[in-house]
Amino acid sequence: MNQITLADFHLTMQVMDNIDAGVVILDKNYTVLAWNTFMQAYSGISSERIMGQNLFDTVKDLPEEWLKNKIESTFKLRMRSFTSWEDRPSIFNFSNFSPVSGGSELMYQNMTLTPLKSLNGDMSHICLTVTDVSDIAKNKTHLRESNKQLTHLSMTDRLTQLFNRGHWEGCLAEEFERCRQTQIPSTLVMLDIDHFKRVNDTYGHIAGDGVIRIVSSILRRTKRQSDIAGRYGGEEFGIILPSTAAEMGLYFTERLRQRVEQASVSVDVRSINVTISLGICEWYPGLRSYDEWLEQADQALYQSKQSGRNQTTLYEQIVNLAKDTA
Repeated sequence: MNQITLADFHLTMQVMDNIDAGVVILDKNYTVLAWNTFMQAYSGISSERIMGQNLFDTVKDLPEEWLKNKIESTFKLRMRSFTSWEDRPSIFNFSNFSPVSGGSELMYQNMTLTPLKSLNGDMSHICLTVTDVSDIAKNKTHLRESNKQLTHLSMTDRLTQLFNRGHWEGCLAEEFERCRQTQIPSTLVMLDIDHFKRVNDTYGHIAGDGVIRIVSSILRRTKRQSDIAGRYGGEEFGIILPSTAAEMGLYFTERLRQRVEQASVSVDVRSINVTISLGICEWYPGLRSYDEWLEQADQALYQSKQSGRNQTTLYEQIVNLAKDTA
């Protein structure tokens, strides 16, 4: 009977040592009772050195508090538990040697914790199975990054690195609904580069693109992080200033206007200086749609251009002027 038991044990140990995963058996005091070949190879700790020792005293850099909580929960619930690399990339600080995983130094790991019954039926031990999922993790991470880049490209204007018209209009529609529901106004700014056709006709389209890039760069540096800027079309841009009154919007537009006026674009040995005209419209309850909001900001922009360019006009000023002349 003893020979059969010993043979069975020998076979079990062979299986454990040839599994392509780490196998660790602990008692309730975290004493190591099994430490297979996988664990020896990646940890550099032999079974002779760790068997009968406390896991946390022998293996450094373990997330001790977290792992103890996981083990205690498994004992308490008396059922198997699982941890994924997506929640915690690794438990054991193992190096990754897989050629497929793109040079990642870290071995990404999944871990299964299985409570083990003693002969009297008590849950007295636990088995930690550690699986190398570096290839899966790397592929999934790469896929996420690729999807993120595709999403960014789908909403970004290539020339200006601002939102493209489609995405920006979607943001405007959402902001309109937010204002309508909260009754907290935001301000919409539309701007246009003055005499842009003249720039293209005089210096060429490459120079024109350079002017658009410079204005876009100044716009990105001037706006707040919460402001939403997009290229509406050609040389026209739109900026949504959330939870901002028109009077405060004027500070933004004047700072932007002055910075553009002072900037220049170098073309060969020449420098091009341009100005911008801007229109502002603050959201108010009488607006029926975001299209109407956009139209009124455009009217204010048109008034700026009609009045000599290189200036900002509030839509409210147009309304008041219409009342005065009526």
